[in-house]
Amino acid sequence: MRYAIYFTPRQDEPLARIAANWLGRDPFGAATRPVEAVADLSAAEVAFHTASARRYGFHATLKAPFHLAATETEASLRAALDHFAEVTPVVTIPRLVVSQIDSFFALVPDGPLPPLNRFADDVVRDFDRFRAPLSEAEIERRSPDSLKPVEFRNLCQWGYPYVFEIFRFHMTLSGRAGPRESPRLRAAIDSLFADVLRQPVLVDALTLFVEPEPGAPFMVLSQHALGRRPARKIA
Repeated sequence: MRYAIYFTPRQDEPLARIAANWLGRDPFGAATRPVEAVADLSAAEVAFHTASARRYGFHATLKAPFHLAATETEASLRAALDHFAEVTPVVTIPRLVVSQIDSFFALVPDGPLPPLNRFADDVVRDFDRFRAPLSEAEIERRSPDSLKPVEFRNLCQWGYPYVFEIFRFHMTLSGRAGPRESPRLRAAIDSLFADVLRQPVLVDALTLFVEPEPGAPFMVLSQHALGRRPARKIA
């Protein structure tokens, strides 16, 4: 079993509903749903392009998936999330835009947002005590030879390469797409998300995800509202 601390909108928010339809799975429940054709993409093409993102559900990574440290429990992790959330203010993202990062499409903030980066940094630091050290096999799965020195140091120290100065908030919408496929994929994503992206996004909760067994879909376990509101248990 692995846990992860993500941001994801609440299940009933329009952005969450549209993303769940696009990816073919709602992480608040176990059931998948049939994807539909979007713009010039057939349903089969949408399913193909979203396959890698589907297992994780719609989210932005704050604390990447980890095995629980031997000295901690799920209950202690939830309690720490409650405490962190009580004293942490909501962060507003004025606007998300569609961007292509390393050949995959994602929603990212439209411009630098230092409060969001500081929030992500705090999550990485505060919850590292709950993370069991990576095994040699887990490090190898990250293809360490392909990482930059700072990324490799982050992987060894924090369990994930892309933290702190190289963190980039993003909510993944697809797998990697080549130059021939990207324009049609981008057009489909733009057509589906255009209206909802006109609204600001509130990062107003930490969401605890769980991978029940290796390779299983990640599911929402609980959401912990920021700003002195009680956690809402999901499972």
